[in-house]
Amino acid sequence: MMSMRLVRRGAMAIMKPSPSPSPSQYQYQLMKCMGRYMCMSMSTTIQVDTYNHVDHNNDNIQNNNQNSSSSISSSSSTTQRLRLPNNDRDRSAMYENESSRSMSGYTSSVRHDWTKSEISQIYNLPFHELMHRASTVHRMYWNASEVQQCTLLSIKTGGCTEDCSYCSQSTRHKTFVKPTPTMKVKEVLEAAKRAKEAGSTRFCMGAAWRELGNKKNAFNHILDMVKGVNSMGLEVCCTLGMLDANQARQLKEAGLSAYNHNLDTSPEHYPNVITTRTYQDRLDTIANVRDAGISVCCGGILGLGEDHSDRVGLLHVLATLPEHPESVPVNALVAVEGTPLYEELHNNAETTDTDQDNLMNVDAFDMARVIATARIIMPRTMVRLSAGRLSFSDAEQYMMFQAGANSIFNGDKLLTTDNPEFDQDQKLFQKLGFVGKPAHKGPLLSPAEQNGTVHVTLTKHTTNNENNPTTTDSNDLRQYA
Repeated sequence: MMSMRLVRRGAMAIMKPSPSPSPSQYQYQLMKCMGRYMCMSMSTTIQVDTYNHVDHNNDNIQNNNQNSSSSISSSSSTTQRLRLPNNDRDRSAMYENESSRSMSGYTSSVRHDWTKSEISQIYNLPFHELMHRASTVHRMYWNASEVQQCTLLSIKTGGCTEDCSYCSQSTRHKTFVKPTPTMKVKEVLEAAKRAKEAGSTRFCMGAAWRELGNKKNAFNHILDMVKGVNSMGLEVCCTLGMLDANQARQLKEAGLSAYNHNLDTSPEHYPNVITTRTYQDRLDTIANVRDAGISVCCGGILGLGEDHSDRVGLLHVLATLPEHPESVPVNALVAVEGTPLYEELHNNAETTDTDQDNLMNVDAFDMARVIATARIIMPRTMVRLSAGRLSFSDAEQYMMFQAGANSIFNGDKLLTTDNPEFDQDQKLFQKLGFVGKPAHKGPLLSPAEQNGTVHVTLTKHTTNNENNPTTTDSNDLRQYA
């Protein structure tokens, strides 16, 4: 392994490789300094765990939770791994003095001032170049072997009054979906237990309605669901339509980890898809969720009749939010007969190919291009491979993981559309050498960050005395190695 030394250049500090200590010594120093740096950066101490990767054949991870004051033993049969904080805001606070990262000829940084032109240039790169750049950026910030597994359950199906032209659950469309009452708390908790036993670590609950509004009884039941799922050791996510600030706070207090509220497409194309809810309504809900301290899950759908500029427009909105979403789901439309979008696109289609019918001309290259662009412009965000995954082969899904996806929905249903079964996903993980991210544990530290392959440029750390600027000691910056 390699450690890092601090090289001053003007107002910037650049981390450069220096002679490597032994692996066990390096890892001990890394953990110790990460804990010390976080104490300086935040009001509370965040423990960074180590994980022993014991069974490489079965991809089992044994969690030996050692805090930053523990010694690390060296063994030829184990590989010590470090985990970052689970909360995305805490991770961002750790790296608040970071300016950029460089590796293999590419430089990346977390920015909120992207222009559409800049994003368009990235999006339109030759595919091989885009994939190489995205894969490199992915490895600057993440351990590419770890993929989060989420399960989505529809706790209230059908009967929605919205007019989303792609949705089978709208009362305005004649589809196979029939309205059902909200599931009982016990039923939901049983489903969550099955999902956990199958390997899922985040359990998401979706309800087909426009907003929570004055649904007090239903909301109280949902709060009980959140508390119950959280008590199982699972992370909890909900997608319940529009929320006000008070409802968001109550969900946070109940233990909600994340809230999904997609923007679907660009602001320009949005009115062609939905008229009963404005784009600003969606942004307001995202703001309420963010202000409550809940992680934001927000992405879009490919195949809504948009063009490439709309995909760039959606990514531009996401990348210029005050905080990047914790996760960005990328969906390929699974068209349902009876929805306006299905009828419109099929009437105009010149092909009857089954895959074209199901995905509305969205192929694996479209998905990979959007995922790769999202990875480059939002490097610390999880990118989730979501609806439509069933229609892609294992090789095509691998291409999407290489583009920067590091989260999936698993289970046989995504609300009302088919999705790969749990067993099928486990076989895919074994084939690709992936391991699942544990619930309530932060992501694994990037190997490139841990062994010094990535060079990190830091902004100058100043003391309270503005006339006496100082640079943080390199011993306290070992977490960047």
